[in-house]
Amino acid sequence: MSDSMTARENPRLTQERRGASFDKHELTLLLNGGPQELQRIKYIQSIVLSDPHFDQSYRFTLSPAETFDQSVKRAVRWVAVKEKYNLTQPRDDMIILRCMNNNIGFAIHTLMFIPSIERLGTEEQKAKWLPLARQYKILGTYAQTELGHGTYLSGLETTATYDEMTQEFVLNSPTQTAMKWWPGALGKTCTHCIILAQLIVRGKRHGVHAFILQLRSLETHQPLPGRTIGDIGLKSSYAAIDNGFLILEQVRIPRENMLMKYAKVSQDGVFSIVGNPKVTYGSMVLVRTAIVRAASYELSKSLTIAVRYSAVRTQGKIEDSGPEVPILDFQTQQQKLFPGLAAVFAIYFAGQHLRRLYEENEESLLKGDFSILPELHALCSGLKALATRESVLHMETCRFACGGHGVMLQSGLPELYDCFSASCIYEGENTVLLLQVAGYLMKILSRAQMGADVSGVGAYLANQPEDQWRPHDSLDGESIFAAYKHRAQRLGQKAGERLAGLMAQGMTQKRAWNESGIDLVKAARAHTQYFIVQSFYHGVEETQVSPATKKVLEALCRLYALYHVEENAGEFVVDGFISSDQLDWLHRLYLETFPVIRPEAVTLVDSFDICDEFLQSTLGCYDGNVYERMYEYAKTDPRNKTEVHETYYKYLRPLLKGLIAKL
Repeated sequence: MSDSMTARENPRLTQERRGASFDKHELTLLLNGGPQELQRIKYIQSIVLSDPHFDQSYRFTLSPAETFDQSVKRAVRWVAVKEKYNLTQPRDDMIILRCMNNNIGFAIHTLMFIPSIERLGTEEQKAKWLPLARQYKILGTYAQTELGHGTYLSGLETTATYDEMTQEFVLNSPTQTAMKWWPGALGKTCTHCIILAQLIVRGKRHGVHAFILQLRSLETHQPLPGRTIGDIGLKSSYAAIDNGFLILEQVRIPRENMLMKYAKVSQDGVFSIVGNPKVTYGSMVLVRTAIVRAASYELSKSLTIAVRYSAVRTQGKIEDSGPEVPILDFQTQQQKLFPGLAAVFAIYFAGQHLRRLYEENEESLLKGDFSILPELHALCSGLKALATRESVLHMETCRFACGGHGVMLQSGLPELYDCFSASCIYEGENTVLLLQVAGYLMKILSRAQMGADVSGVGAYLANQPEDQWRPHDSLDGESIFAAYKHRAQRLGQKAGERLAGLMAQGMTQKRAWNESGIDLVKAARAHTQYFIVQSFYHGVEETQVSPATKKVLEALCRLYALYHVEENAGEFVVDGFISSDQLDWLHRLYLETFPVIRPEAVTLVDSFDICDEFLQSTLGCYDGNVYERMYEYAKTDPRNKTEVHETYYKYLRPLLKGLIAKL
């Protein structure tokens, strides 16, 4: 369970917790947005824990069909709970998703359907649709991805052709690859969707725009005419969600169903733009911002399991004459887990920075100012790509760090990895997102070369890289920033030079872009990592915590920066900016961070404050009674209900009795 079980907890974990130098509650408050927000989270968690509808103790034994049934049942129960307890804050839906490990149906309704209407609808449209959606009179999803196209929005094939005679849009899937494919809750659940389609007015295309489309009857739930809908089939994860397909055959919707806050089609067929058309993708920006936060949280669950288990599990000795030690004492195990611990906080602080920029952009949009949008889009794309990939890699390492036990479903690690690994693909495939970041960087580089003023995180591209690294002996933040900035400058300018060189040879811009893709992705990755490191250092610097807690955060901050120098050493030394002697010095500093973090590790994962009922892991339980819980869980397996399994009578007995020919 949680702290209430300390009387029964494994003595090794008790010792670990007593040896910490800081107050875990400070970090719990930090990671959860302060006292009021934490109180809200605890309040909702208490409601969930007291309601048997949300019991997850059997979740690893359910079939995909049972998992889906439970997810819809829980989602409906959550609607009743929200009404009963007057839970009206948008954050409340994110809390229940975390509690239920995302195994709750039609979450896309509140994550994307409602926000899309809020962002893209006119006042009249919001007045019509939002009350229905918020009262769950309709259930919505967000239908963008098609069978043949995903992140490449310009390639979407679904069409919305305006008919001036009837003042309707005619929605159509002109090819097999144009069918919508993947939207969550589309398969069997939702009644409506926001559908993205190529707008055609008077024979001219005007790009991708958003429309509200009713899919099913509100009386019978049967698909309406012209709509072929179904589930896309079993997946390696997310059995709780009915991802679906949708084929449209000349489906007519009223003109008013086009979301027209930023783009309009008049009754007589005149298309007009108000502001920046890229605002249409604002819902994607919001979701990517949420994914960055989720990356930190999902990784924290894997680390809670792996660190606690590593503090309990003994496996060999360090000294021949000494005792058998926890595997967390081995430097190699620390190298597996501690960079992940640092990444939780790095992604958290970068996500907070991104969130502030998002809110600043929202205020600017209300004033008709779109100047922040390009940088916001680049940062949210890059952060989504790096945060998800890094989290997934660390989650996989956590699974391996627990040996054979980490493969068992009861450990919780396989499901965590399987589910979150999909984040590297959904809401923008990571490589494509990094290429979008690169596009932003190349525009900055081009403007700087023409003598124009540039600003924002990528402004460093206007300057020439320095020749030599001159760090302070203490390796402070400014020294680390200089190293990461130089790397980003060099890779960005190298990518720009290759791109320009290929075009100078007569290659088209698009062909040159493709031939420069690897260099462009490296530049985008370096740029985003520079942003993460800066956000981490500045976030720690500005955080109001005790000196002891700040010291631990500073150690994690240094570990994160040094870990990525270790992992990408070639990119830091290739031009001689960092010497081999300096690289050796950084390696020594990297190794010196492990003994600093070692006594804090268990308390660090305790600060994530994930109770056993939501973690659902026999290896990561708070009390550390790993082996007792593993055995008790094994006894619940359906195959252990009888001493002799039915397969004995069906197959083994004939074999053992020499009757195999009769099978």
